[in-house]
Amino acid sequence: MKTVILEHEYASPAKEVWAVATDLDALKEIMDGVVSFEGLPSGRVYQGQKITVQVSLFGKLPPQPYFMEVLECDDEAMTLRSSEKGAGVKSWRHTLSVEPQQSGSRLRDVIEIDAGWMSWAFALWARFLYRKRHEPRVQILADMRAKRSETELSDSESP
Repeated sequence: MKTVILEHEYASPAKEVWAVATDLDALKEIMDGVVSFEGLPSGRVYQGQKITVQVSLFGKLPPQPYFMEVLECDDEAMTLRSSEKGAGVKSWRHTLSVEPQQSGSRLRDVIEIDAGWMSWAFALWARFLYRKRHEPRVQILADMRAKRSETELSDSESP
């Protein structure tokens, strides 16, 4: 078993980062070009949710079955725990948490991987995959801020 821990800082409030991190439509956008999903539902994840999809790396490799169960999705604590398997992985336990910081928030991913003798390779993949999510999330959050600013500006100009 291998464990991968990654932390990313965001200039956005923790509640906004949490909303993006738990939105499956955002996940699909964030992973575009890296992982494609067939059968991924829309909307936010929720505790007890079971998701079965076909994943294709880079949209080029043959689709592989992948399963995820959401063990915990706590909006107050901003903690998500999932148990996943498939595509060569026996067990992929993911804990995502978001914490407020003075200048925004910190998102922390802890991924525990059991893929037998290939665990080291999947740990490298996990490190790449979760790092790759950072910049698209930053862009989604910036777009949300810009849209909110436009709305506030138009509301203040209304008679």
